[in-house]
Amino acid sequence: MKHLVFGFSLLLFGFVSLLRAVEPEAGDRTLSPYFWVKPTSAGADGPSAGQADPLPLKSTRVETTVVGVFAEVKVVQHYANRGGVPLEAVYVFPGSTRAAVHGLTMTIGDRRLEAKTKERGEARRTYETAKTAGKTASLLEQQRPNVFQMNVANILPGDDIAVELRYTELLVPTSGTYEFVYPGVVGPRYSHTPSATPSPEATWVQNPYLRKGEPDAATFDLNVHLVAGVPLQDVRCSTHRTRLAYVSDQEARIEMDDTAGGNRDFILNYRLVGGKVQSGLVLTEGKDENFFLLTVQPPARPAPEQIPPREYVFIVDVSGSMNGFPLKTAKRVVGDLLATLRPQDSFNVVLFAGGSQVFAPASVPATPQAITAAQALLEEQNGGGATELLPALKTAFAMPQAADVARTFLVITDGYVDVEAEAFELVRANLGRANLFAFGIGSSVNRHLIEGLARSGQGEPFIATDPEMSTDVAAKFRQYVSTPVLTHVKVQFEGWTTYDVEPASVPDLLAERPLVVFGKWRGPAQGRAVVTGLSGAAPYRAEHDIGTAKKLEKSEGLSRLWARTRIAELGDLMALQPNDERKTQITNLGLTYNLLTRYTSFVAVDEEVRRTTPTLQTIKQPLALPAGVENSAVGGMVPAAPEPALLSLVGVGALVLALAHRRRKTREREAKDSTASSTE
Repeated sequence: MKHLVFGFSLLLFGFVSLLRAVEPEAGDRTLSPYFWVKPTSAGADGPSAGQADPLPLKSTRVETTVVGVFAEVKVVQHYANRGGVPLEAVYVFPGSTRAAVHGLTMTIGDRRLEAKTKERGEARRTYETAKTAGKTASLLEQQRPNVFQMNVANILPGDDIAVELRYTELLVPTSGTYEFVYPGVVGPRYSHTPSATPSPEATWVQNPYLRKGEPDAATFDLNVHLVAGVPLQDVRCSTHRTRLAYVSDQEARIEMDDTAGGNRDFILNYRLVGGKVQSGLVLTEGKDENFFLLTVQPPARPAPEQIPPREYVFIVDVSGSMNGFPLKTAKRVVGDLLATLRPQDSFNVVLFAGGSQVFAPASVPATPQAITAAQALLEEQNGGGATELLPALKTAFAMPQAADVARTFLVITDGYVDVEAEAFELVRANLGRANLFAFGIGSSVNRHLIEGLARSGQGEPFIATDPEMSTDVAAKFRQYVSTPVLTHVKVQFEGWTTYDVEPASVPDLLAERPLVVFGKWRGPAQGRAVVTGLSGAAPYRAEHDIGTAKKLEKSEGLSRLWARTRIAELGDLMALQPNDERKTQITNLGLTYNLLTRYTSFVAVDEEVRRTTPTLQTIKQPLALPAGVENSAVGGMVPAAPEPALLSLVGVGALVLALAHRRRKTREREAKDSTASSTE
């Protein structure tokens, strides 16, 4: 018995020593996500008496109404406390990159409270004051344009609280197909930001995740009411089991057939009979401002022989989060694209994880031998390590460029990084060197990064959420980059006074999707909007008479979408050159149009003091890993100060990996110091 106790004590001592050995130094801590471990006090029937409910978010329901090209979305989250301790619940969830979030309501019993839009710091202070005072409150903040964080304070034992947020989105078709996307879950983000000095917007990165295959306790449900105004065809959802019911040839209802599909994006596609696209002018008159929306159907594509030689640079993510389906898909997509390059084209490949690897110092002609060698290099990749996107982009932009050759970059990644602003700035600073397309692969990719990179590079975003659709997406990419639809685009307004037009300058159209322009107008609604450009070698001109424009009775939808577009443009400029004036502009837009932004938040407070005890436990709701993502995407460092229940269950394997990471970092520092000493 003594030997057994001694052996256990020795094992325990070694366990604690190992923990101390792997505890990261102050400068080596990161905000990386970590795996959630179920507390020992929470059994199959819920937490024990006096314990906290570890999973306060019980359900998410999404109700969507699409009328014409406008989608109105309501997201209802139910938080309940089945434990015996008052809670603050923290939940990170995704949103559409084009969403204009304009409302938040909190319901407690029969009390329904409408949130107020406030400057971000003021909203946070209002929430913290209410939380400390024992009042139930909710706070909605934007961490990224497509990542939101909900805090709900003072959820008492037995409470059931509903928090409802509302947003508007514009649906723009591609090749005649409309697409509504509701992102299901925020994928884990790799971050090398030291945890000792994190930025306020980055703290959400350090979030608990469920392991692959572990079911999410919170249910997810979604339905869509589609009212097109013209006959529908090809209504389908390829991501979830759904029930489709036609109310008429112009109206349909779509409902999910299960409640466990929150680990991937919900994607609904539909077409209008005859391939029609709802284009033209839409006007709305408000009390103080008038708004317009112009959508112009793109022209037919020019013949491929009219297009000059092109250079393609593939920048491929081979990090740990790409392991499995994403990396397999990336290999196939790049291989297929390489095989279809023309003899007059050239290419190069940049692979990135913790570091970068290039196929050749400069792009090479697309010969069969070069293509075979590049495909072989791709097949060697297994997926592992961090996700250092910025060094890979810098490597690609630094490559020599041949004269008189149109250069196109293609970034392939799941986007699980937190350096979106820096990446957008880098791409914008090199606009004269290449157009950039972004190809997102995964069931729940970082659409903010994918769409932002493409917007910054005047290209187009492409997203493949499963292996089956990747072939079609790759085919679209080949078509888009090889045959631009419209170049040298100009939009003019004749006989009509317009201002605050977005976008300020119109890029080339490289996809078969309408040109979309927002703006304001004053004075009489007369005149015309004229769009000109070049389609191949032929001139293009389209005119839209204002007298035939469709008029909307309510102005809120267009005004919010215009403001959201303006905020996105200012956000890109802030990434390029931050200044207080742009921050003030974004803040004022959020307050004026009642929108969630980086600098404005929604806060709702119930003035009744409900918690009178000193105990309040904060629970970070764990997120499901996106479908198809491996466990290697999560579990960088062991958290610096884990909970006792978590600490007692940490696996020895994870500790050994962390220790190996620590030793590797030490060796790298020693090697660097040795090199520096030898060169002095």
